[in-house]
Amino acid sequence: MLRRVALAFIGLGAVLATTWGGGVVAHAATTRPTVYEIPITGPVDPFVANMVNRGFDRAQRAHAAAVLVRLDTPGGLDSSMRSIIKRIQRSNVPVICWVGPSGARAASAGTFILIGCPLATMAPGTNVGAAHPVGLTGDVLSEKVTNDAVAYIRSLAEQRGRNAGWAERAVRDSVSISAVEAKRIHVIDLIAGSRSAVFAAVDGRRVATSAGSKTLAVRDADVNTVHLSAGEWILHQLDDSNIAFMFFVLGIAGLIFEIVHPGINIPGVIGLILLVCSLMILSVLPVNVGALLLLAAAFVFFVIDLKVHAHGVATFAGTLCLVFGGLFLFDGAVPNARVSRPLIFGIAVAITAFFTFTVRKGIEARKQPVRTGAARIIGYVGEVTDTLDPGGHVRVRGEVWSARLVTPDVVAPVGAEVRVLEVRGLVLDVELLDVAGRVEEPTPKSEVT
Repeated sequence: MLRRVALAFIGLGAVLATTWGGGVVAHAATTRPTVYEIPITGPVDPFVANMVNRGFDRAQRAHAAAVLVRLDTPGGLDSSMRSIIKRIQRSNVPVICWVGPSGARAASAGTFILIGCPLATMAPGTNVGAAHPVGLTGDVLSEKVTNDAVAYIRSLAEQRGRNAGWAERAVRDSVSISAVEAKRIHVIDLIAGSRSAVFAAVDGRRVATSAGSKTLAVRDADVNTVHLSAGEWILHQLDDSNIAFMFFVLGIAGLIFEIVHPGINIPGVIGLILLVCSLMILSVLPVNVGALLLLAAAFVFFVIDLKVHAHGVATFAGTLCLVFGGLFLFDGAVPNARVSRPLIFGIAVAITAFFTFTVRKGIEARKQPVRTGAARIIGYVGEVTDTLDPGGHVRVRGEVWSARLVTPDVVAPVGAEVRVLEVRGLVLDVELLDVAGRVEEPTPKSEVT
């Protein structure tokens, strides 16, 4: 009997083990690998670099099968580019770079990133190249800087076993090639038209990582896309020369208005926000420092005209500085790095009018004596409602006041106009005006009918 019970438990255990084990195997068989996609689209800037670092950290914590870096960029900031490449190189998760979809490009900084990837792929109809370094002043940089960029891209190409000669030409001569040509001369590893095609083509390949060579298992992988945060996305979208110019000019204008007319706060706060945003945008654009100085000088001239009343000469000089600063703010040889001329002239007219009228009126208002309560009606003209002889009543600004003429031997009939000279409690001291608005000469009471 005991033997039968023992055999029953053994049999039951075997069935449960088989069922449980089969469930695990089935679950494992249906579990799909996970790939984290990091899209580098638009300019390569600090916001994109932050997103790339965040994406690699998530992929590493999730033990992802791979990271797919998707490229469609005209280039960007050298420091951000190097930060991205360093993050790729120290990743222990396999990294695949793909220039796609069709119509995308990996220009300038994007060329460095693609060549620095362990596995480089491109979609048909894409291109790579034009990687000559351009500085923040908009000028093509010195031979020393160019040589440094050449050495860097050659080292990346040699590390990945790619065409180092072409990589050097991409920097020195700004050459650009199609995906087909890049595959033919061993700049990239393969061509794939879609993300799923990339995964199918590279599945089973060995890829170098910081933790050693690993075999890719990414066929039919689930994809988790990493995105810019809300703040990063806004600043990344503002990477535009027109917006940078407009924010910079309006930001300084707001701060100056707050300084010369303190107490409102709103223009100053908005101006500070716009100025900080403009400096962040300008940090990733080919800025001409001399043009920035011209823009700053424009506001110096505007303030000088407000302070010394230079009869418009300083304002005219400020307008010229504003126009020429906008025209030369970016190097025209750099694609898309220029300010729209209608925007320049429109901003110049608006800022000139702002300082000539609004700011000047604000300064004049500050110099006026402060009047509160009843004192605010001093200087106003009222109408006599009850004959002043010398006392009576007048209507000033819609209110009836007791009033007294300050001119002796004068009578003010009903309907006459008087000017308020002083407020004494609830009684106004007034003077009689004639039809032309002049002070009436004293008239003997005997002549008044």
